[in-house]
Amino acid sequence: MNKINVFILAAGLGERLRPITNHIPKPLIPALGKPIIERVLDKISALPFNRIGINLHYKKEVIEEWVRRCPLNDKIVLFPEENILGTGGALKNAQDFLQEGTFLVHNSDILSDIDLTGLLEHHHASNNLVTLAVHDYPKFNSLIVDENGSLSGIARGQSTDDVRRWAFTGIAVCEPAFLDFLPEGVSSVVDAWFKAGAGGNKIGTFDVCSGWVDSRPYWSDIGSPDAYAAAAFELLRREGETVYIHPSIGRCADTDIQGHVVIEEGCTLGGRISLKNCIVLPGSDVGKYSTPLQDASLYENCILGPGFKIDLSRSEILSFDKDKRQLIGTGGSDRKYYRIQRDNKSVVLMQCKVDDPDFERQIEYIRYFLKHSVPVPELIEADIGKKNALFEDAGDISLYSWLKCPRGRMEIENIYKQVLNIIVLIHTEVTDDISSCPLLNGRIFDYDHFRWETDYFIKRFAEDVRNINISNRSVLDAELHKLAVKADAVPKSVIHRDFQSQNIMVMKGQELRLIDYQGARLGPPAYDVASLLWDPYYHLEDRMRARLLDHYMDKMKAYYSGKFDENIFKSSLVLCRLQRHMQALGAYGFLSLVKGKRYFQRHVPEGLRLLKDDACYVKDDYPELYGLIMGL
Repeated sequence: MNKINVFILAAGLGERLRPITNHIPKPLIPALGKPIIERVLDKISALPFNRIGINLHYKKEVIEEWVRRCPLNDKIVLFPEENILGTGGALKNAQDFLQEGTFLVHNSDILSDIDLTGLLEHHHASNNLVTLAVHDYPKFNSLIVDENGSLSGIARGQSTDDVRRWAFTGIAVCEPAFLDFLPEGVSSVVDAWFKAGAGGNKIGTFDVCSGWVDSRPYWSDIGSPDAYAAAAFELLRREGETVYIHPSIGRCADTDIQGHVVIEEGCTLGGRISLKNCIVLPGSDVGKYSTPLQDASLYENCILGPGFKIDLSRSEILSFDKDKRQLIGTGGSDRKYYRIQRDNKSVVLMQCKVDDPDFERQIEYIRYFLKHSVPVPELIEADIGKKNALFEDAGDISLYSWLKCPRGRMEIENIYKQVLNIIVLIHTEVTDDISSCPLLNGRIFDYDHFRWETDYFIKRFAEDVRNINISNRSVLDAELHKLAVKADAVPKSVIHRDFQSQNIMVMKGQELRLIDYQGARLGPPAYDVASLLWDPYYHLEDRMRARLLDHYMDKMKAYYSGKFDENIFKSSLVLCRLQRHMQALGAYGFLSLVKGKRYFQRHVPEGLRLLKDDACYVKDDYPELYGLIMGL
């Protein structure tokens, strides 16, 4: 494919985004730490482009300064406009630049994962003068397209006509000859489309959803405060997060965070405040926006900026389906979780597939755990036939998200001790009464499961992710057999089996709830401890981890009146760390490559670092495994 030029429309006033744009030009409004225009450039940089043109008008000096610091600076050509020229006039003003060949036009306020390469390939194969990237988006559907995919008209307002209507995404590919249909001065590109079409030229379309089966590409027009917040929260969801806190934020330990929260660069969080479904913009000093009639600590469904607060519509900023259910959860499960209202109270609906083998087990487990005061979400009701259940709403903030807020060491250590107390409860009292829970009593984390984990690691990570060709497989299998035999020989208790920070919810007031417990089994207790204290999702400093390990062992000794065998536990801990980290890396490979949840890839470096640390303890006993791990 030949190289193209790209033109980004960035001159607008952003009037619908005021007062935000009184402080920040729309292209530089941040979305999780990156200006919107930078996210556009990230997408464009993957294309075979030659140069990038950007038109400027409003707060152009600020954008010019940003461009000077941009890594693509030497590829960018700026086109200042003394007066705004409109979408057509902007292209005409850059005619000499755009006449070099096929060019792509992209609005600076569009965030998407649209396949731009597919758009270019379609354009080159179609003999179009202009190809408009379109999709079915009822709120903005205004383009009338004929049966050949060509633009034929514009629909104003609601229409009952039996015509194909699409929404323009703000992205198009044009041939240089299109510029001949643009007049000098102020003009609209839409008028030029129809003028060119009337002259016998083809103004075609490309359905950006074509080829998508179970979903559709992400797209958002950052045109209003609600749309901006919705886009930021959707970016969080697509990155597997509920919270973004810029690294410049020094401390926010006094801030209670619930829902979806974005705290951008250079903010001050003063006093004890509560944020729920909020964006805090650069330069904000939170705590100045309360009134005598308002709870001074609570900010919900809003954007906070330097000296202003914008209230948002909850129904617009969060993702709801046609039944007004909010989809929640960011993990690797195929189950669906929705936040719904029941008797004016927020509850969580879990929907499982009809063949889900763990549904009935989870219902029995939750009753068993609650019987022993294990803090899992309360079961409200369950429909065994439909594989649905209603639970207490434990919120959106996991321990993983809670830890994103810079906190003091004592605060972190104290919450980990609370979590370890839950582990101790499961490993002792819950285990002692295992006969009263038949579905759990018969579930053993045994040799076959340990071997499954290591095979999973070999296939999904070593081979699929790292493309390792294992030459001495029989020798490696012999070592993995020995590892599984040793792990299986360790005395067993009830274990959660996935006791990591994303499965511990931190509710308001730091109440904890344990989730994703349907995989619980009878296995080595060190597996849970390894999952929590050597968690790839959060790096604990070594001295704190040592103190927490002592806390767990002291609690176990106290419960068993000194009969807890510390030596057996410590020797099993190394084995369980190896097993756990191999399983985790296998999962990251599977979830990212097979399930398409690529955000799991960012946890690979820490998972691999931990696994290499584990391997160093056993290199003499498992030399083939050690060599494989160190070579990854």
